[in-house]
Amino acid sequence: MSGSVHAQNSARHGGNPVLRLIGLLSRICGIAAAFMIVAAVLITCQMIFIRFVLNGSTIWQTEGVTYMMIGATMLGLPYVQYLRGHVNVDLLPMMLPLGARKLLAVVVMLLTLAVVFVMLWHGYHFWHEAWDWGETSNSPWNPKLWVPYLALPVGFGLYALQLAADSYAMLTGIETPFGLPEDATLADVAAGEIPSERAD
Repeated sequence: MSGSVHAQNSARHGGNPVLRLIGLLSRICGIAAAFMIVAAVLITCQMIFIRFVLNGSTIWQTEGVTYMMIGATMLGLPYVQYLRGHVNVDLLPMMLPLGARKLLAVVVMLLTLAVVFVMLWHGYHFWHEAWDWGETSNSPWNPKLWVPYLALPVGFGLYALQLAADSYAMLTGIETPFGLPEDATLADVAAGEIPSERAD
């Protein structure tokens, strides 16, 4: 079993140290996002205890949980891409021959990168304004907003990095377009015989 997992991990980066490093960064982001979600759940429980058991008031908990969930979402982007966890419709790629399938995958990757770069650009400016102007949330807690806003450029930046790595892996033959076997057909889908190449 461990040998199979090692082979799948090697296939993901083809032994390329840069792809391996980018994959490691994406996995670290996934771990950080998971810890943020756990922390948000614990803070929510503490907030409920203070409000309904101790009959006290809370100051920072609701705002903190909101920022943590946004941060977890942004940092989760590269990890989900690394796992190929986004919704993927294989019907059109399966109908195309391998050359056209690869061309479609390139177009999809380029369009995705274009959208992510737009989000990265605006996310960076959103963060930089908060940093430059010293913006705060104007709440009782009143934290500096550049701290939670930092998740925007970091998350989208690492997401773009993972997308670029996936594009390179596909163009160099390390991975197949859309993670599908080269000889996959619609008949295989109907028979449920398509092996998964996306598992880690």
